[in-house]
Amino acid sequence: MTPEHTLLSQRFEAVPGSLALIRTAVQAAAETRGCGPKCVADIVMAVNEACMNIIQHAYKGDASGVIELEMHSTATELEVVLKDFAPPVDVDGIGPRRLEDVRPGGLGTFFIRQSMDDCTYGNLHDRCGNYLRMKKKIG
Repeated sequence: MTPEHTLLSQRFEAVPGSLALIRTAVQAAAETRGCGPKCVADIVMAVNEACMNIIQHAYKGDASGVIELEMHSTATELEVVLKDFAPPVDVDGIGPRRLEDVRPGGLGTFFIRQSMDDCTYGNLHDRCGNYLRMKKKIG
């Protein structure tokens, strides 16, 4: 996707207290771009889940961590890119637990994949860290 323009480019502390700020920023950017209520809710939920996973699993609660958030748009879709600078994760191991395993937690990646049109996980090759690129058709 070649972005027409950047809607949001911001850094946040990787702490649970940042999640409300992140949700507000993502919601405002998606609404500004013309996304409808369901599209906005899907994007906000996916970004919130992904950021919580970064805080809990990548940084393991280390409050000195940083999350970089970017949102770009074309005429038909939004792209959200999240980056962290934690040790590289095994991207092949990222996935939800079995749905039959009824207990709290462990379904964030399931909800992300259900709400977004495309998700790609990877490691930052030029430095320590990871990224998640998510795409959603504007609707």
